[in-house]
Amino acid sequence: MIECTINGEKVRLDADPDMPLLWALRDLAGLTGTKFGCGIGLCGACTVHVGGHATRSCITPLKDVAGAEITTIEGLDADGGHPLQQAWRELQVPQCGYCQSGQIMQAAALLKDMPNPTDEDIDAVMTGNLCRCMTYTRIRGAIRDAAAAMKEGSAHG
Repeated sequence: MIECTINGEKVRLDADPDMPLLWALRDLAGLTGTKFGCGIGLCGACTVHVGGHATRSCITPLKDVAGAEITTIEGLDADGGHPLQQAWRELQVPQCGYCQSGQIMQAAALLKDMPNPTDEDIDAVMTGNLCRCMTYTRIRGAIRDAAAAMKEGSAHG
C-alpha cells in the first residue's frame, strides 16, 4: 500500500511498488489527463509534478512517491483557469492535443522556477517534451503570455 497526496487529496494505492506512477494515476486514481507516450521518459507526455518538480511518471516507480505530493494536469486548475491553460486556449496551441498535458505541466514547473524566462530558457527546459504536430512556436508563445499574465497578476495581488 503506497500512501501519497494526489491533487491535494490523500490516497492509498494498493499496487505493486514497482508499478509506474503513470499507470497508478490512470488506472487506479482514474486521472487520465496524464498520457502514455514513449514509456522510457523521453517524450514528456507523462509529465506530472512530484514535490513541485516536473517528473516523468512513466519511469517513476510508485515506491518512489510514497508520502509525496503529486499534481497532475487535473490538479493544476480543475476549471482550466491557470494562466498556462488560458494561454494555451487563446493561442490555440494544440493540434492533436495528445502531448499537451505534459507540455503544460513542464511549463508550469518552468514558470515556478523561472517566472520571467527568455526564449532560450523556454527552449532549454521544454526540449524534452516532444510534440509530433510541431506546435513549438505556439507553445513558446503561450509560455511567454502566461509568464506575463502571472507577473501582472502578482503586481495587482
